[in-house]
Amino acid sequence: MTLSLRQFVAPALFAAALLPFAATAQAGHHEEGEKSHQDRERMEERMQEHRQDVYERAELSDDKQQALNEAHETFREEMKDVRDAHQARMAEILTEDEQEALRNAMHEAREEYREGHGKRHHDDEKDSQ
Repeated sequence: MTLSLRQFVAPALFAAALLPFAATAQAGHHEEGEKSHQDRERMEERMQEHRQDVYERAELSDDKQQALNEAHETFREEMKDVRDAHQARMAEILTEDEQEALRNAMHEAREEYREGHGKRHHDDEKDSQ
């Protein structure tokens, strides 16, 4: 059985299109509490709606949609395993205080990036008007 280029590339392109959503999901991973859990659930619902929209635009059959959803779930499980292994390895390398310092530094850097990125985006919009 030979796969066409579209059949081979489509899942990879779809996964790439969802990376921003995955990054958003991972950014919220370190938050604790019920609100964080609810936020993740809402985000997963939005991602599923987005996937469904993409499937419909691509006119994929129900069988293909189901296969892609199963592949996505496998991907999520595998990514969770990789993330857990990475966190365990970091815990072997860093003390609790160092882990906390690293989390804080990452949070600060992310906030600085968002502030700068948002400002540049806003300035770009004003320039184009």
